[in-house]
Amino acid sequence: MPAKLTITSLLRKLKALGNREVAEHARGFFKTDKGEYGEGDKFLGIRMPVLRQQVIRLRDHSLTDITTILHSSWHEVRMLALLALVDHYHRGDEKQREAVVRCYLDNLAWINNWDLVDCSAHKILGPWFQHRSRKPLYRMAQSPDLWERRIAIMSTFHFIRFSGEKDVAITLKLAEMLLTDKEDLIHKAVGWMLREAG
Repeated sequence: MPAKLTITSLLRKLKALGNREVAEHARGFFKTDKGEYGEGDKFLGIRMPVLRQQVIRLRDHSLTDITTILHSSWHEVRMLALLALVDHYHRGDEKQREAVVRCYLDNLAWINNWDLVDCSAHKILGPWFQHRSRKPLYRMAQSPDLWERRIAIMSTFHFIRFSGEKDVAITLKLAEMLLTDKEDLIHKAVGWMLREAG
């Protein structure tokens, strides 16, 4: 395992891994212009495979540390924090998993683009709510926040594909709730989950 880095050192390393051309492409791809869904988001220009290699560096860090980097203004830093939360969830015992879920739900404001949602919701909230009340997912589906609504429907990917039970009931109910949603990113997520359910 690589030597543990302080959060400051890790952030410095991530900035050094950035690529200006990749960052410029990402700004267009993730719609960061005024009035677009990713307005104002900032990119270092780090590709996903490179980010995944850094997750191990956060394995021994606390959820407090991970929350600190989740609050970053840099998109890839937030992505790394979410990948680390997924890692902590799947390696943790029940108490640790509950703490990860609480951390995730307490910081929804920073899970604010479709790739951040899609890499994490079905890997944390999906398994957590598999045998628990799913009321929080229904509440998120009614949220005025686009990303909370996407988190709700994307969490159901776990029930469809990864739970071993092919449970599509909540996907169908949430899809019905989101049927008249005005956001294209919700239509795409709902359509994706309905195809998986089918």
